[in-house]
Amino acid sequence: MTTGGFSSKRLARVRELLEGHVESGFVPGAVAVLARRGEVHVETTGTLAFEGAGAGVPMADDTICRLASMTKPIVAACAMALVDDGTLRLDDPIDDLIPELADMTVLASPHGPLDDTVPAKRPITLRDLLTYTWGIGVTPTKPGRVPIVDAVNALDYTSTDTWIRGLGALPLAHQPGEHWMYDTASNVIGLLVARATGMSFGEAFRERICEPLGMEDTAFSVGGDDIARFATAYQRDNSDTGEPVVDDGPDGRWSRPPAFESGGGGLVSTARDFFAFASALHAGGSHRGQRVLSPQSVELMTSDHLTPEQKAAPGFWLGKELGWGFGMSVLTHTSRFGPSAGSYGWSGFYGTAWYNDPAEDLTAIFFLQRAHSGDQRLPLWRDLWTATYQAIDN
Repeated sequence: MTTGGFSSKRLARVRELLEGHVESGFVPGAVAVLARRGEVHVETTGTLAFEGAGAGVPMADDTICRLASMTKPIVAACAMALVDDGTLRLDDPIDDLIPELADMTVLASPHGPLDDTVPAKRPITLRDLLTYTWGIGVTPTKPGRVPIVDAVNALDYTSTDTWIRGLGALPLAHQPGEHWMYDTASNVIGLLVARATGMSFGEAFRERICEPLGMEDTAFSVGGDDIARFATAYQRDNSDTGEPVVDDGPDGRWSRPPAFESGGGGLVSTARDFFAFASALHAGGSHRGQRVLSPQSVELMTSDHLTPEQKAAPGFWLGKELGWGFGMSVLTHTSRFGPSAGSYGWSGFYGTAWYNDPAEDLTAIFFLQRAHSGDQRLPLWRDLWTATYQAIDN
């Protein structure tokens, strides 16, 4: 028996894997959405939490979860919606809207002292930000080893204006356009969108992306009665008891609007909401009759823009199989675990992951809530992606 190009028998393997992670105590619950050829298959298992009121609430496709870095593709889409209507242009300098980043200096050596700099060869553009080649970002290294990394990590996040002033006072690590560096660009894009639209970034992405697509639960915080649908996030086991430790609960960081709306990882959402976003990209920019992006913008977002030189030594985020589009990875070679070349998507710190595979007409979304579990090199992802692709039945 098949359902939309899936084998129902083999789909059971996906559920078995999710149930195994719940039964082992790795997470209290999990959600998966697999879609192919117009058919949508949803798997839910477990509960919102190990303890408290959430322990009695089953996981569902409207359970609210932390997206972490899966915020980044939505940020890129919002910026491209502004490119579509002419509010922003890809290759114009961002100096007029973010003067804090005008006339930047660049480190003579990326690992060198902060006062050894040269002038930037050109201004920063939106394209540089979307491709993460604007000159600065996160580098996986220990504190005290790289001065610019320590300086970026020490920035004041009290507000976006305070943060950008601090960032603009630092030199870039690389010349604009020369090197891919993770994460920081998405926060700058959020500020650029806010200043271009004259509203908060949260208001802008709701107007341009969420409202047209019906993404009612995608926001920078959770409040009111919706708290009852908010899953608890856990971290590594307690060394004394072996029990998972709460990283963020319903009354934690996301229970109130933030002063800093982080485009790099601040959104919460549901599997249902994110499927609407993924479906819009899969369909060339529209979903259920609502267009949010032009086909040309979707093509730009989902194509690899990096040269080998730009992605040299990027840390663990990009490997030999991955390039980068706008705010998301693009597979340049077919993965040995399943996803085809040309697949695009990203994962998040708390165990969320998404890929669209145009070659297989497939969208796959997984939502867990455990810190450090979004790393796609972990065995749990190898198993889940293998089971997903083994379930395909033409």
